Amino acid sequence: MASVIIAGVGSYTPERVLTNHDLSKMVDTTDEWIVSRSGIRERHIAAENEACSDLAVKAAQAALADAQVQASEIDLLIIATASPDMPLPSTACIVQHKLGIPAHATCFDIAAACSGFLYALEIAYGQLLTNRYKRALIIGAEKLSSVTDWTDRTTCVLFGDAAGAAVLKKVDQPGIGIIGSDLGADGEFVDHLYIPAGGSRCPATAKSVDEHGHFIHMKGREVFKSAVRVMETVAREMMEQYKVTPDQISLVIPHQANIRIIEALAGNLEMPMDKFFVNLDRYGNTSSATIPLALDEARRSGRIKPGDLTLMVAFGAGLTYGAALVRW
Repeated sequence: MASVIIAGVGSYTPERVLTNHDLSKMVDTTDEWIVSRSGIRERHIAAENEACSDLAVKAAQAALADAQVQASEIDLLIIATASPDMPLPSTACIVQHKLGIPAHATCFDIAAACSGFLYALEIAYGQLLTNRYKRALIIGAEKLSSVTDWTDRTTCVLFGDAAGAAVLKKVDQPGIGIIGSDLGADGEFVDHLYIPAGGSRCPATAKSVDEHGHFIHMKGREVFKSAVRVMETVAREMMEQYKVTPDQISLVIPHQANIRIIEALAGNLEMPMDKFFVNLDRYGNTSSATIPLALDEARRSGRIKPGDLTLMVAFGAGLTYGAALVRW
């Protein structure tokens, strides 16, 4: 049977670094307070003239080079983002033009927040197996600084900007690549993490801007509890479905939102923290970019080797969640 492999990965983070010390000059907070509650020490912030598509293009170029694939060979492009360049058209169409992907390619965005990259992974995986497409480029890209309330110390300390990408293709070699994935959502918790204004329910007005309605709103305690629960559930379901034990997993790449969430997940799964790849201290929560950014860093640092089994698991606003098993 044919397999779908991750042929290449790449990432990009903006040049500007915003430290906790910098934030302490903007809002009533301290480095100690931020680190103790989140594990985050700094995050990257895009320049004013950098949009989501600009970050996506740089990550995509790195992934294409890693896979030794030309943009002209891509026939499926999926971008996961909660901070697109604009409501219309899709950021994927903008990126398609910038990269030179052919006009016959299928290009679209998906909105699954922090789970977006895993949603894109499953969609591309399924489409490649149909033989309708040959090579897919999936990207998680975010300019969250554009939807962050920099006067709200409970949220502005958490988020950063980044992009990560992966090239997928089918090979005639069973037992490698994407072993399987599992996605889910629970709309009961839509009010735990959301941007209230800017859509059809609350169009942009002077009042919505004055009330900071176009920025991220979050119920931190509720998000924490839901995140640990759904990530543990979907991780266990993946291992049970594919008859994998925790000791067979070489590395877990979790969504990078809060170190305490990752520690709780590790404890509940009875897996040591040294099996979890963590880089949130340097980037914060970059939503859909977190998994591919961490994946790229893990591969470049030698944490992923041929034959290794990697578990990726995420949660996001919606409440969305997902997991994927990959054999390298």
